[in-house]
Amino acid sequence: MKQTKWMVSAGLALALMAPLQLPAQEGVGDVVYVPTPQIVVDEMLRMAKVGPNDFVIDLGSGDGRMVITAAKKFGARGFGVDLDPVLLKLSNENAQREGVSDRARFVEENLFRTDLTQATVITSYLLPEMNEKLRPKILSLKPGTRVVTHDYHMGEWHADQLRTLEVPEKKVGNPGKSYVYGYIVPAKIAGHWQSQIAAGAQPANWDFEFEQRFQMFDGVAKNGSQTIKLRVPNLEGDQLSFQFFTKPGDNATRHEFKGTVKGDLIDGTLSLGAGAKQKRVPWSAKLVKRAASPE
Repeated sequence: MKQTKWMVSAGLALALMAPLQLPAQEGVGDVVYVPTPQIVVDEMLRMAKVGPNDFVIDLGSGDGRMVITAAKKFGARGFGVDLDPVLLKLSNENAQREGVSDRARFVEENLFRTDLTQATVITSYLLPEMNEKLRPKILSLKPGTRVVTHDYHMGEWHADQLRTLEVPEKKVGNPGKSYVYGYIVPAKIAGHWQSQIAAGAQPANWDFEFEQRFQMFDGVAKNGSQTIKLRVPNLEGDQLSFQFFTKPGDNATRHEFKGTVKGDLIDGTLSLGAGAKQKRVPWSAKLVKRAASPE
């Protein structure tokens, strides 16, 4: 946000990546490898809030700078995948030289076959068609997984964050500028949910119909004959929130729901009212019928 033999990650191109000191070089097959500038690498890792508990997978790892930086500067672990044995050898040598070979490794592998389930952070510098081909696989990962791409976005999956960097040494793409896109894999919530609210809450229970497109969702709350449209729905990874008012005008009671999505269950709290009279009670919901969410 590479392959037929097109790769771009801790480097771009029509393909793979090159050593730190080279602006561009031939890669495997009819490809060119262009490295991601170090200032962009640093910003990508900061955007993803990489830390010691993270496992970073770089798709198209080139000279290894993304995973090596994640290990050396941010204390993370991880690996990179690439198809060029020369670059892979260089990457492992760089990791050894920087003293992080125990936390940064590099393997020869087709990125479409790479097991991504261990990742808490995925980084890449891939051409748009590669991003879109990878998108379903990424969206199937654990909610909350962070994804950061250089220069190219994920198509219809709109970024949660976008930053533009001035990079004078950059000669490819949009010379002098780099774009960094940040995403958080959302939980899958589209469907019909039945909720349970602790005794004393009014009304006792609500059903919810959620419609979802990536991290964006909308829907209604239902109780008996009442159907109320949700307000300010928000989904970030596995963290969900929304609210609605049960009555119009001055007598309206605000219902604010917050919860953690755990597969087919949501656990959280319901806040009733506002100010000094606000009441907070436990709330949970169970998915009874899943609906497809377009990807």
